[in-house]
Amino acid sequence: MITAPNLITLLRLCAVPAAVWLILQREMAWAFWLFVAAGISDAVDGFIAKRFGLRSRVGAVLDPVADKALLVSVYVTLGAIGALPSWLVILVVFRDVLIVGGVLTLYVLGQEVVIRPLFVSKANTAAQIVLAAAVLLHAAYGVPGETAVTVLEWVVAASTVASGAAYLARWVRGGGAAAM
Repeated sequence: MITAPNLITLLRLCAVPAAVWLILQREMAWAFWLFVAAGISDAVDGFIAKRFGLRSRVGAVLDPVADKALLVSVYVTLGAIGALPSWLVILVVFRDVLIVGGVLTLYVLGQEVVIRPLFVSKANTAAQIVLAAAVLLHAAYGVPGETAVTVLEWVVAASTVASGAAYLARWVRGGGAAAM
C-alpha cells in the first residue's frame, strides 16, 4: 500500500545513489544538504505515519531499510574517497552485517523475530549520523574542525563495538528471537 509516509521513504531510498554520486564527484556541499534532507524526511514520514494513523507493514520494513541503505552507502563512499578511515567503515558495515545476519538466521530457523533496537544501538545510529554529517560539512565548508571529526570517529567506533557486542550477547543468550 502506497501511503504518503511510504512515498517519502521511497524518495529517501532513491536519494541513496544521488548521495553516492555527489560524494564521488566531490560535490560535498550538495551531498551534505541531501543527507540533511534525507534526515528531515525520515522525521517527517514518521510524524505523518503516527499523527494520521498511516503506519503500515511495508513502512515498518521499508523505513529502516532506507535509513541503513543511506547510512551504509555514505560511509562506504566516504571511506572510498579517504574522508573516513577504512577501519571505521569496516567496523560500521560489519556490525550491520552481523545484525542482519542474525535476523536472517533466526528467520531461516523459523524463530519469530521482533526487531526492537537496544538503547546502545539507537545511540550508535545517532552518532553515525552525526559523524557522516560532520564529515560532509567539514569537506564542504571546513567546519567542524578535524579534531572534532576525529573525536566523533572514536565515539562511533566505541558505540559500534558496544552495540554489536550487545546484540551478539543477546543472540547468544537466546533472547535474539524476541528482540534482535
